[in-house]
Amino acid sequence: MRRHACAVVLLLDALISAPARAQDAAPRLPLVAVDLHLSVPGFPQEPTLADSRGLVVDELPGHGLGSDVTLTVYPVRWRAVTFGLGGSLMTAHASFSPSSSATTTDTAALVPVAERLRTIGSQLSFNFGTGNGWSYLSAGIGKSTWSIVPDGAMEAAADQQSLKTLNYGGGARWFLTKHVAFSFDVRFYAINPGLPQGELPGSPRTTLRVIGAGISLK
Repeated sequence: MRRHACAVVLLLDALISAPARAQDAAPRLPLVAVDLHLSVPGFPQEPTLADSRGLVVDELPGHGLGSDVTLTVYPVRWRAVTFGLGGSLMTAHASFSPSSSATTTDTAALVPVAERLRTIGSQLSFNFGTGNGWSYLSAGIGKSTWSIVPDGAMEAAADQQSLKTLNYGGGARWFLTKHVAFSFDVRFYAINPGLPQGELPGSPRTTLRVIGAGISLK
C-alpha cells in the first residue's frame, strides 16, 4: 500500500508540474529577427501633390507595389514586454499609363507617370509574446525621397529632396518552423512637406499607408 501511495503521489506531482514546465519552456524572443515583406502602398491622389510636379490628379498612379526589409534586435525584456531596436528600408513604386483615348477635362492628353518612394528609418518596438510568435507596436523616424516623374522627363529637384518621415504601426509573427515565420505589418508613414521649386509649390504633408506581408527569420 505504501508503495502504491508513493506511486500515486509521484504521478499526481508529475501531472501537476508538467503544464508549469511546458509553460516555462516557451522560448523567449530571439536576439535578432529579420522581416522580408512584399507590400501594397496607397499613394495619395491629391491636387496639391499633382500641383507640386506640374501634373493633374488623373496622372497620379495611386496604389502600387513595394518591399520592406527590417532588422530588429531585442536586448531587454521587462515583465510581459520585450523592447526592440531596429531599422528598416522600404521602397515602393507605382505607374500610370493612360489609354489612347483618355483626356483631361481641358482636352489635354494625359501622360504616363512613374512614382517611387524610398524610406529608411529607425524603429523602437514593444513586443508581446514568446519566441514561437509575438505581436508588436512600433514607431520610428527617418528620411524619404519621393519622385513623381512623367515619362521621358528627368527627375526634378523636388524628386530628390530628403523629407523627414515618422513611421508607426504594428504587426505580428507566427513561426511555422524553428527559424521561419509568417508575418505581416500595417504601417503609416507621415512625410513632411517638400520645399517649393521655382513656380511649383512644395509637395504637401502626407500620411501614406503601407500593408505588408511575408516572412520573418530568427
